[in-house]
Amino acid sequence: MIKHHPDDNLLTEYASGSLDVAPGLIVCAHLQVCPHCRKRVEQLNKLGATILTSSVAEAVQPDSFAQLMNRIRKQPESEPVRSKGSEDLHPNYARDPLFKPIPKVIAKLLPRDGKLQWQRVSKGLKFARLITGQTKYEVAFQRITSGNKVVQHDHRGMEITMVLCGSFSDEDGVYSEGDFLVRSPGEVHRPTATQNQDCLCISVVEAPVKVTGFFGKLVNPFLSFRPA
Repeated sequence: MIKHHPDDNLLTEYASGSLDVAPGLIVCAHLQVCPHCRKRVEQLNKLGATILTSSVAEAVQPDSFAQLMNRIRKQPESEPVRSKGSEDLHPNYARDPLFKPIPKVIAKLLPRDGKLQWQRVSKGLKFARLITGQTKYEVAFQRITSGNKVVQHDHRGMEITMVLCGSFSDEDGVYSEGDFLVRSPGEVHRPTATQNQDCLCISVVEAPVKVTGFFGKLVNPFLSFRPA
């Protein structure tokens, strides 16, 4: 059961189309698995429609619609995007049980050749960056080995995380499949995966995290931020 959700501010930004691409991906992934938040977004959309219909209409040029359609026709044609479910995943992903429950919007980000570029950060943690066509945030998978603790770290910018498979805990609680959490600059935590299963998350970060303590002096120089 999903216990941690995006707040109304994030859902409102998503519903209005004003949320940045990278955070929007994670919110969209959460909505694909969370009926509670889908209902909330539906309510927000209805509220927005009510406000729009009650607002004062402004005059537009008689040919505005024709101009809009002309701009649309001039756009280059693109191939239709085929939805990718777990049954369509590359064999490398399909064989990995952590990728079987992956939301469709996240599955579309997986390299088609089945080769994720995993990088090891510590004994129990490795990550793989994803290409999302934007430069403001870094989007990456994080895989925590069962029973292992991630080194304690501080956040220099906002971090949004969604659990895709498995679960982990930190000082504030336990997070399972579908759970959504936001960390603000200055928050420090140390995630620990459960003993019985690896944990796969997807995260969006504004800036590199800062590892605290003695270990941080060793690894911080190697933690870079490369949005894509």
